[in-house]
Amino acid sequence: MTVVIGFEGSANKIGIGIIRDGEVLSNPRRTYITPPGQGFMPSDTARHHRAVILTVLKEALEQAGLKPADIDCVAYTKGPGMGAPLVMVALVARTVSQLWGKPLLGVNHCIGHIEMGRLITKANNPTVLYVSGGNTQVIAYSERRYRIFGETIDIAVGNCLDRFARVIKISNDPSPGYNIEQMAKKGSQYVELPYTVKGMDVSFSGILSYIEEAAHKMLSSGQCTAEDLCFSLQETVFSMLVEITERAMAHCGSQEVLIVGGVGCNLRLQEMMGVMCKERGAKLFATDERFCIDNGAMIAQAGWEMFRSGQVTELEDSWITQRYRTDEVEVTWRD
Repeated sequence: MTVVIGFEGSANKIGIGIIRDGEVLSNPRRTYITPPGQGFMPSDTARHHRAVILTVLKEALEQAGLKPADIDCVAYTKGPGMGAPLVMVALVARTVSQLWGKPLLGVNHCIGHIEMGRLITKANNPTVLYVSGGNTQVIAYSERRYRIFGETIDIAVGNCLDRFARVIKISNDPSPGYNIEQMAKKGSQYVELPYTVKGMDVSFSGILSYIEEAAHKMLSSGQCTAEDLCFSLQETVFSMLVEITERAMAHCGSQEVLIVGGVGCNLRLQEMMGVMCKERGAKLFATDERFCIDNGAMIAQAGWEMFRSGQVTELEDSWITQRYRTDEVEVTWRD
């Protein structure tokens, strides 16, 4: 049996998970939450991670009922992500790997999401919609690579939602996206917003600029409520995502969709994607916030797959990179 521990800390979540042959033994995490109207700075986020990482590591081992000797491999997020938090987590993973005398593995964050989604949902060969605060991609597997069929050409969908939340001072606890989703349920009036799909790609910066400018005017004049704006923003950006996912499915002849990433636990996005899948006679796969939101177990799972196929990262190659594309990784564990 192969046991892998995974360290994740590419953004405002710090998580450490342990996987044994497809079974999640433990997966504790902490979130760095800032006051309403503020985002999180890389240096502050790294400081938060540094303060809690050893507590989380202890929790992960205790919950799994394992000792360092039981671990076969140490996996960590190599990228993409925010520089300072990535460096912090890689440093701890490197140290642990040397202290315990275990091989090290640098994992692509996006592939961690995909492999975790495949493990939990048992999807066979899905078209993947990966949506989070830092990434928006439509992906399908072909010839030992996860190929990107469409993506955002500017900001990620989660970043668009988060920044809108800052404009109207929505709380960051537990996350701005979750709070927008709850407010959107109370919205009844649809406000028309720019809808920007360019072939297989999407753009969110124009929608954000438009709604940032319009929000205060519309709210102060009573044209609509904050709930209406949340509802309208969700409906517009999710429609764009469903459109490019459907196009990728048609191109690949796929009958499965897997939604991964932090925005993937939004039930309205799942509902809209479900309608499209039903019309095509396809199946939708999604997970809940335990595995959608950044966590250590997803890095452990991707690390498990990589380690089993013979990959390891030498110490001198164990750097991090803020830009690390999904299609740069050779997928040696799938045929």
